[in-house]
Amino acid sequence: MTFTSDVLERQSAPPAVAASDKDPFARLFDAAVELRTLVAQRARQTEAERRVSVEVTQLLKEAGLYRVVQPRRFGGYEMSLENLRQLAFEIGCGCTSTGWCYGLSAAASWVLGMFPEAAQQDVWGNCPDALLASCIAPTGKAVPTDGGYRLKGRWSFGSNSDNAQWLSLGAMVEQPEGAAPRPIFLLVPQGEYRIVDTWHTVGLAGTGSKDIAIDTDVFVPAHRCVAFAEVLDQQAPGAEVHDSALYRVPFLSGFPPLLANPAVSALRGALDEFVAGIAARATRGAFAGGGASLAQFGHVQAAVAQAEAAVDAAQLILRRDLQLATELVNAGAKLSAEQRITLRRGHAYTVRLCVEAINGLYDVVGGTGIQLDNSVQRAWRDINAVAHHISVNWQAVSTMYGQMRFGLPPRGQY
Repeated sequence: MTFTSDVLERQSAPPAVAASDKDPFARLFDAAVELRTLVAQRARQTEAERRVSVEVTQLLKEAGLYRVVQPRRFGGYEMSLENLRQLAFEIGCGCTSTGWCYGLSAAASWVLGMFPEAAQQDVWGNCPDALLASCIAPTGKAVPTDGGYRLKGRWSFGSNSDNAQWLSLGAMVEQPEGAAPRPIFLLVPQGEYRIVDTWHTVGLAGTGSKDIAIDTDVFVPAHRCVAFAEVLDQQAPGAEVHDSALYRVPFLSGFPPLLANPAVSALRGALDEFVAGIAARATRGAFAGGGASLAQFGHVQAAVAQAEAAVDAAQLILRRDLQLATELVNAGAKLSAEQRITLRRGHAYTVRLCVEAINGLYDVVGGTGIQLDNSVQRAWRDINAVAHHISVNWQAVSTMYGQMRFGLPPRGQY
C-alpha cells in the first residue's frame, strides 16, 4: 500500500457504507469528491471568468456543502472546522479558486454564528441557504448613531462576493477621548454595497475577490455587529445561543487554516496530474538523456517526493491545530496567547511548505508547464498567491512567533 497524503486524508473520512446508512459528513464528503471532477474540468473557465460560476455555486448549495458549519437551529449541520477543511480540500484539489471561495464562504457561516441571534435571524430566517462573503480587514469607517452605526468605505479582497447575498465587513469605530479605534464586523445585505470589478490577477484568478464600496453611509443596526475582540477572545454573543462550542473557537485559530488549506489542495491536485502524465513523456532535442522518460530522472523523482511530503506534513499540521483548538474550547478552556501564536505559526508554515514544493515541481515540469491548460503552472501561480495573504504569509507570521519566544511583545494579530 502506498502511504500518500491522499490515503492519510481519507483515513479521517467515514468508511464506505450503503447510501441510506451514511452519516451527514460521509454524504457531504462523497458530494465533494464527485464535484471535484467537475470543478477541475472548469478550472480554466473559472479563471477566465474571474469568479466561481452561478452554476457551480448552485451545485455546492444543493449538495448541502455550505451548511457544514452553519448552526443547526438555522438548518445547518454544525460540524467541526476540520470537517469543513476536509471538504474544501477535496473541492480545491480540482480547482483552487473554487475551493478557496467555497471554504471561505462556508467559514463565514461559522463567523455569523458568533453574531447576536437577531443578526442570524436576519440572514437565515427566511433563506437558510443565504451565502455570505467577507472582507475582514477593517478598512471601513463606522460611526455610532442611535440604534447602530453609519457605515461607509472601501474594502479589498471580497472573495466570492458575486455569489453572496450578505457581506461581513470590517470597520473601525472611533472612540472618545483619543482612545484607539475599535475594530468590528458589520453585516450588510446585497443592494447596500457596490462590487467594483478590480480582480485581474496572476493567481487565485477565479476567486472574484473584487473590491467592495459603500459610497454613501448605510445604516447597520447594532444587532448586526460583533466586535473583533469578542470573536478573538471566545466571548462572541452568538456562542450563548448554540449548544456547540464551535462558536467559541477563536477567530484567528479557526479562519487562517481555511486560508492555508487551498495551497495544500492545489499542491495535491497538481501533483496527482503531474505523476499521471509524466510517465508517458520523454525528453526532446539534444538534452542529455534525450528520448528517456522524464520519470527516470532523479531530480524529477526528488521533486515528487518533496511535494508528497509537503502535502502530508501540511495536512497533519492543519488537522492537528484545528483539532487542538476545538478540544481546548470543548473542555471550557480559554486559549492562551502562547497557544494562539503557536497555532498561527503552523498555519503559515504549511503554506511555506507548499510554496517550496510547487516551486520544485514547476522546475521539472518542462516546456509544457507554460501552457495555460497545465495544472502545475496553475497551482504554481495559485499557491504563491495564497502565500501573499498576510494571515498566512510566513515572513509576517513567523516574526510574531520569534518575538514571543524571545520574551518580546508579539506584534501582530493572534
